[in-house]
Amino acid sequence: MADNERLLARERLQIEQIRALDLEELEVEEVDDDYNDDSSADDAAATGRGMADEYTFNTCLASLHTYLGEVEDTHHRMAFLDGGAVLNLPIFYLEGVVLFPDATLPLRVIQPNFVVAIERALSQVDAPYTIGVIRVYRDPNNRSIKFANIGTTAEIRQYRRLEDGSLNVVTRGQQRFRLRRRWIDVEGAPYGEIQIIEEDVPLRAPRAAFGDLAPFSNRKGHSFPRAMPSHASRGNSNGSMDVDNDSEANSDESFESALSLTEKGIHQSAIESYYGSDVSTSSDGEKSEFLSQGSQSKDSDSTDSLHSCPESLVDLGSSSISEMQSSKQKDPSSWRNTDYKQIRRVPRAFWPYWVYRMYDSYCLAQGVADMWKQIVGAPLMDGLVKKPDLLSFYIASKLPVSESTRQELLEIDGISYRLRREIELLQTVNLLRCKTCQTVFARRSDMLVMSSDGPLGAYVNPYGCVHEIMTLYKATGLALVGSAVKEYSWFPGYAWTVTNCATCETQMGWLFTATKKNLKPKLFWGIRSSQVSDDLH
Repeated sequence: MADNERLLARERLQIEQIRALDLEELEVEEVDDDYNDDSSADDAAATGRGMADEYTFNTCLASLHTYLGEVEDTHHRMAFLDGGAVLNLPIFYLEGVVLFPDATLPLRVIQPNFVVAIERALSQVDAPYTIGVIRVYRDPNNRSIKFANIGTTAEIRQYRRLEDGSLNVVTRGQQRFRLRRRWIDVEGAPYGEIQIIEEDVPLRAPRAAFGDLAPFSNRKGHSFPRAMPSHASRGNSNGSMDVDNDSEANSDESFESALSLTEKGIHQSAIESYYGSDVSTSSDGEKSEFLSQGSQSKDSDSTDSLHSCPESLVDLGSSSISEMQSSKQKDPSSWRNTDYKQIRRVPRAFWPYWVYRMYDSYCLAQGVADMWKQIVGAPLMDGLVKKPDLLSFYIASKLPVSESTRQELLEIDGISYRLRREIELLQTVNLLRCKTCQTVFARRSDMLVMSSDGPLGAYVNPYGCVHEIMTLYKATGLALVGSAVKEYSWFPGYAWTVTNCATCETQMGWLFTATKKNLKPKLFWGIRSSQVSDDLH
């Protein structure tokens, strides 16, 4: 009973403090069973986009980090380092922060050893103006400090020396790296030996790969549906990605129409062998070219691809095809008496086209962009769809998930695999919970874009602590602590008030309230990603 009275007292105090800010009247929201209603989530997302049309806040201001004061541009843009390169860099260990390539990271450098690290980075020869950023975290079992093995290089874009010897710095994420070893130099600056990770190239459905891939076994060994699995569909009403849409560009028919006669015969034969169609529907010329092409597949090198198969199957296919070819050469009329069931028992090359599209980086990128637009609405990412590698990092850096999940995304090698994981997260992540007590405080559809960098970004306070926060246009179950403060606001024109979880009293983030009546939105919430639960449902 005492706990309930204390919770009610906090809520009353919260209402009084918000109303004292001379803003419009607010309704107190409570978590109920409607949070599990998908249609409600969709309505909330639509409401959020509608509200965004009325906003007067200039989102470019937040991305400039004007609270750091005047900072000088270094006018230095370093070329990307070669994949596999090994070098020594000053290392920044940050708790609660996961830096991705192309993301902005502001720093307020106060500690002398880190000031030395920045000074070294500005003058080093191998990679000037570059530092390494690694996430550190506490082991939940024994509270010991752990270091991530994968981090991101950050290029110093702007900096300013203050009279007290501290530095204000704005950096930009560049390339992923593996931390090989770390140490402290004689002046106390943290250093690490890193190896740049070589990123892969975005994959398309491999039309040019026909005839160069090893065959796969017959339908008895595979059970694939004719349509794309529902978990990889794009853009339907429940937020999933429907890859098999009606556009001609993505249809199997348009794909086959672009193939040569040989390629078409091979591809069609593979589908026929799986679905049990009569091979005799093909012309003799197509059969002949298919067999000729299939006999060459034995020597192809595809052990690392999706289409690889045991060597015994390759040998079986080649020998069977060779025997039939030899028979045809001796007696052309005997070809008409060929047992086509025997042909269907021969392992065929190539999967149906929807299998290729499951790993087509550009197809996956379009699906992720469509889903993100449904949830957030802005900013538009049409340009990034053409650059799946950058899009995969952008989405990973903005997802409303815990820092451990974001570290998982950073460590994924392969653009297609990272995009597929992001699709899975966008489909499953709905409720946002407190990491400490699992209390629901918002939905993913409550995300609000208050920065041109997106709905989640890094900001630094006067004491040098970096916080990654997600901005929400509404939240519940949070209690205000103290009064609103205008100084050092991350969002110009807004005052900030510390907010705690009303259940466990853990600091969750801040409430930002407009200081001018014509500034919209009137208020919004900034929640620390480090305080978001790993529970994704």
